[in-house]
Amino acid sequence: MIDSGLLKMLCCPETHQQVKEAEAAFVAELNNRIAAGGIKTRAGKMVKEKVEGALLRHDRQVAYPIRNRIPVMLVEEAILLG
Repeated sequence: MIDSGLLKMLCCPETHQQVKEAEAAFVAELNNRIAAGGIKTRAGKMVKEKVEGALLRHDRQVAYPIRNRIPVMLVEEAILLG
């Protein structure tokens, strides 16, 4: 989904760790958790909209949502996974 050249340039804006595109099964599970109301952003807001995809930080503690084919690489919009 994300161009490989773009993906190589992206990193977590908070820690500068590498990110990788999440697998389809992970995105499906994340969307199930969003639908159940169990996911918050770094800013503490409940995530209400399902995501098309996600970029996972190397430590797998944070995911950056992909919406309208655009990765949302904002610290406050990061989805907390831990």
